[in-house]
Amino acid sequence: MNSFRLVYRHILAETILLIAIFIQIISGIKLFLKKKKTVTGFFEKLQLWSGLYLSIFFVFHLAAIFMGRYFLNLDTNIYFGVAGLNTFPLNLFFIPYYGLAIFSFFGHISAIHYKKMKHPIFGLTPKKQSILILTFGIILNIVTFYGLTNKFKGIKIPEEYNLMIEKKTNQ
Repeated sequence: MNSFRLVYRHILAETILLIAIFIQIISGIKLFLKKKKTVTGFFEKLQLWSGLYLSIFFVFHLAAIFMGRYFLNLDTNIYFGVAGLNTFPLNLFFIPYYGLAIFSFFGHISAIHYKKMKHPIFGLTPKKQSILILTFGIILNIVTFYGLTNKFKGIKIPEEYNLMIEKKTNQ
C-alpha cells in the first residue's frame, strides 16, 4: 500500500480519482431518480438500489478518509477501516455499512452482467452466472468479516486507531 500510494496520492492522480468518484456519485443518484419508477425485474431493482447505496457509501467513505487523514492525523490504511468493526457500539454502524458496500458492489456487477450477457458460459445461463456472481459476493463478505474481526483472531489494531473509543480509568 505504501508503494502504491506514491501513485494514487500524487496530486494529479488523486484529483482524477476524486473526479471519477464524484461523477459516479452524481450519475448514480441521477439514474436512480430517473429509473426508480420504471424498473420491474429482480436484477433491474438490484442494479438500481445497489447503485444508490454505492453512491451514498462513496460520500461517507470519502468524508471518513479525509477526516481521518487531515483531522485525526491517521494513516488511512486497513487499521483505520477495521477499528470500527471491532469496537462496540461503533460496529453496529460499520458492519452493515461495509457489508452492504461489498454486497452492493457484487450485486451491481451481477445485475449488469445479467443485463449485458446474451449467451451461456460453461453451460450456465446469464441468470445463473449472475446468481453465481452475487453468491460469490455474499461468501466473500462473510470471509472478509471473519478475517477482520478480533473475535476470530483477526487484525490487531494499533493503539493510535482507538481515538474514538472512550477509555475507562480507575478512579
